[in-house]
Amino acid sequence: MPTTTVRWLTGKQFVGTDSRNHSVVLSGDDPAKGVSPSQMLLIGLSACTAYDVLNIMVKKRKPLTMLEIIADGEQDAKPPWAYRRIHLRYRVSGKDLTEKAVSQAVKLSQEKFCSVAATVRGVADITTEVEIVAED
Repeated sequence: MPTTTVRWLTGKQFVGTDSRNHSVVLSGDDPAKGVSPSQMLLIGLSACTAYDVLNIMVKKRKPLTMLEIIADGEQDAKPPWAYRRIHLRYRVSGKDLTEKAVSQAVKLSQEKFCSVAATVRGVADITTEVEIVAED
């Protein structure tokens, strides 16, 4: 079972450490001195599905040369400011990619493999879109 630690540094600044001893600075300061905890959720969701999509596309023999996920989240106006809608835009490049193949990989990630999506899905509606970007 993964175990993480969040340690208070100063003011509204914290350091989070995962079970592999990797760290990230989080902050509620304004101006921020670290990643906002609520935006870290969007980053975690994006990274989780990115990992899956990369692996699925390799298995499809359509490896990606570029992957970027832009996450937009809509939160409630009042505390606790829960995310109600999250939109993920997958920007990808690779040889002979089709929107169908990438969309299938995204769907598999969202519905079967991504633990963060599975956790968030009960609270927020997650929508996706795919954009194939020409290689340089």
